[in-house]
Amino acid sequence: MICGRCGKESRVSIMSMFNSVEICMDCKEKEQQHPKYPDAVAADMEAIRRGNYNFRGIGAPKEL
Repeated sequence: MICGRCGKESRVSIMSMFNSVEICMDCKEKEQQHPKYPDAVAADMEAIRRGNYNFRGIGAPKEL
């Protein structure tokens, strides 16, 4: 797979918490360090509580 954020090839991917892009684990680690990451997680959890299992996220910050 090609990371939707950095463009590098990776054997492992995960969905970003900020948007619906598949990212590599290196990008996931960077994402988790971002100050808005807790907000993204909270918004995702709230969407799930309301029955929205297709939440597209709060939007990826430009610096990621």
